[in-house]
Amino acid sequence: MMNLQAMFVGALLSAAVALVLLLLARRERRAGVVATAAAAALLMPMAWNSILNWTGAIGLFSHDLPFPPFPISWQDTGTGVFTLAGAAIALMSGPCRRDAARSVAGTAALTALAALLVDVYLY
Repeated sequence: MMNLQAMFVGALLSAAVALVLLLLARRERRAGVVATAAAAALLMPMAWNSILNWTGAIGLFSHDLPFPPFPISWQDTGTGVFTLAGAAIALMSGPCRRDAARSVAGTAALTALAALLVDVYLY
């Protein structure tokens, strides 16, 4: 079982990495877009890990792939997928509602990548 403090610290790191990636890689300057993506990177990993904890499935999903350069697990993958979905929905219904789909998808994907990498390598 993952404790709440570990989930929150990991989600906070995901939000920080997403913020940095959006500012540096996407050169996103709209505060609403950056805030929405960072919020998704904070909330969606917390939601996914809470679901795993509540159902008692954290042990089933947390077995890392025995490949040291990229030791991903199903739990890590779920974090990325949840963050991708949450970021896309939040961005499409909020600050990016008039943007091209390709742009929204890129922003959501970068947000999900941040959450995935933090999950794989930092907790």
